[in-house]
Amino acid sequence: MAIQRSYADSCAAAHALDLVGERWALLIVRELLLGPKRYTDLRAGLRGISPNVLAQRLNELETALVLRRRKLPPPASARVYELTEWGRELEPVLLQLARWGVLSPSFAPPAGLGVDSMVLSLRTMFRPDLAQGYAATLEIGLEHDQFRATVAGARLELARGSASQPDATIQTGTDTLVRLAYGKASLDDALRSGAFAFTGDKTVVERFLGLFSLPEGAFGQQAASGGTTK
Repeated sequence: MAIQRSYADSCAAAHALDLVGERWALLIVRELLLGPKRYTDLRAGLRGISPNVLAQRLNELETALVLRRRKLPPPASARVYELTEWGRELEPVLLQLARWGVLSPSFAPPAGLGVDSMVLSLRTMFRPDLAQGYAATLEIGLEHDQFRATVAGARLELARGSASQPDATIQTGTDTLVRLAYGKASLDDALRSGAFAFTGDKTVVERFLGLFSLPEGAFGQQAASGGTTK
């Protein structure tokens, strides 16, 4: 493919940045990691992007074979964007970038986190060592979206859509889920306030919420405590 702007560097990392290094490009990939989306859904998930820039980035990523367009079968018949198999290989890159970014001294605790960002953060901060001996399928309702989470063999799989015969279902908002999964807020308090609701086995829900933790030093905690390097 012809690249309009290039580092003109034969390093493969430089070529990768030629393909996905423009502003918003990797965030578009992030929005598609959990499944296909319509153009309007992408705009809703990418706060601040202009229609022209979104259209340009989608065209560039399609030309680079990172994503493709397709038409859903009836009755939906909507046109959606989805990652190619090669494009999906960017997932570990994005997750590692998130793990690195959360350690930045200038990164503030998330507020108003987008739905897909919240769900992908669970995948990023999942602790396999805490999931030993735990197996469950949950349906997570966040705002107006549904996701299925499956934990088995100390692995977490997340995807957009409802779950068939889940062990528990959750309905909440992103801010509440952030506090429960990472801030270790009280589940009982969230239930009493109405910010969190569930059906099924409460033990399954409690154990699921305990499978995630932020790395030491997240949100600049080390720098704030005076742990600087001279």
